Amino acid sequence: MGTKAGLRRIGSYAAEQTTPPSALAQQLYRDSVSTFHEPRISCGRVKGMLLQTLVAALRAKRVLEIGMYAGFSALMMAEALPDDGELITCEIDHEKIAFGQQYFTRSPHGHKITVREGPASETIKTLQGPFDFVFLDAEKTGYLAYYEATLPLIAQGGLIAVDDVLFGSVPEPKHDRGPDMVAFNEHVRNDDRVSQVMLAVHSGLTIIRKL
Repeated sequence: MGTKAGLRRIGSYAAEQTTPPSALAQQLYRDSVSTFHEPRISCGRVKGMLLQTLVAALRAKRVLEIGMYAGFSALMMAEALPDDGELITCEIDHEKIAFGQQYFTRSPHGHKITVREGPASETIKTLQGPFDFVFLDAEKTGYLAYYEATLPLIAQGGLIAVDDVLFGSVPEPKHDRGPDMVAFNEHVRNDDRVSQVMLAVHSGLTIIRKL
């Protein structure tokens, strides 16, 4: 099962055994793939359900997402928030925002989502904590800066989920973004303000808990 084909079979089996997203979230995902032709960019079923489960288990009321893409992960997390919950998502691509908003307006959970267009680094400066949960899935070169900027905004015991931590065949980086992820992972591992667990789910996901 160490071959790529074997890993794909494991991934397919895991997806089959995972509770499917809502019908609207599934449609959003399918339509985003056909529209933008980047299936590996969007958070998939397993990660989407993992994010939703973490938000629900944490009983989060405020969520911050850095890197909305087409809106699948935002909708998945919003579905786990209480009716008076809030999810702020940051995205710089106007086309992706317009795409995601079409689905947010159709969802009974869409009123919980606020999209902030523009550089996330600038948006974060305008926010006030605490947030219970942060999902980081943006440009890899900015991960370390986003992490340091958001950590003070997170409630004690709150979580940060960081996507693509195995990006570029870490720990033997073959992609031009691989070294950025190695540096980020080392930084988090040596940070005594947090504890963390790295999961080998697709391109990797690290769950970080603020101590």
